[in-house]
Amino acid sequence: MDFRIIVHYAALAYFSYIFGYAGLFKVIQKTSMMNSMQSLGFNRAWTLVIGYAEVLGVLGIVAGLFIPHLKNASVLYLWPFAIAAFATHMAHHEFSHYFNSLAVTVLPVLILCSDRHFRLSL
Repeated sequence: MDFRIIVHYAALAYFSYIFGYAGLFKVIQKTSMMNSMQSLGFNRAWTLVIGYAEVLGVLGIVAGLFIPHLKNASVLYLWPFAIAAFATHMAHHEFSHYFNSLAVTVLPVLILCSDRHFRLSL
């Protein structure tokens, strides 16, 4: 098996896992997630909106396993959420979330560059 394919799907799996559990914890309103989001300045309504948006992106990635362009669009859709999460956690000195938020900020580059269906034309 091609190393590029292994890297692609491993990165995609980790990216989906991080957004999947974070989005799901917001949607089911897990107490620790709700308290964390409230400490960052997000009320219940905004936390739910963000959670549903993240879950929608992960569902797009899963559907994208059969429709490659949908997968790439979903990764690009979730990327601003990743950047915002990284910036927010760093601004509030929540270094315990540093690795995951940094990973989902960097992984889209790896995912898209290793995908044979993605092309960037300048």
